[in-house]
Amino acid sequence: MLKNNVREFRKEQGLRQEDFARELGVSRQTIIAIENGRYYPTLGLALRMAKFLGVTVEDLFLDAER
Repeated sequence: MLKNNVREFRKEQGLRQEDFARELGVSRQTIIAIENGRYYPTLGLALRMAKFLGVTVEDLFLDAER
């Protein structure tokens, strides 16, 4: 099970879900599903998210079982 910090990092950047989605080329619904833990992004999308937010993939997604 993964825990994610996407919402926190997105808000720190002052980004709305709509703007973040547009920058990544995905729908707002995809961002909502990721932030709520209902959808795990592909590795490519996770890397784009991390790069755009200026953090590592490990910063965004944590193994909750550890």
